[in-house]
Amino acid sequence: MAILRLLLLVAFLAAGLVVGSLNRQRIVLDFGLAEVVTTTGIAVMVALLAGVLLGGGLVLVTSVLPLRNRLGRAERAKIDTAAGEAAR
Repeated sequence: MAILRLLLLVAFLAAGLVVGSLNRQRIVLDFGLAEVVTTTGIAVMVALLAGVLLGGGLVLVTSVLPLRNRLGRAERAKIDTAAGEAAR
């Protein structure tokens, strides 16, 4: 499994390098208060990374944490039920 992760990491790193090297045009990003001069390749990669991080965070907050809490409550209820039956 670790080798598969390493191969995926190298593949995506290579894809990022290709995108960055093929898109070398300079652009200016104006944020109102500040301007950033960068290349289109870097801008695309940063936008993709930001999307992945925001999407992962939303999935974590809206799905993973509530399910983890529900599982913990179910496990505690199971332990309490088993302890009550053992006391009989």
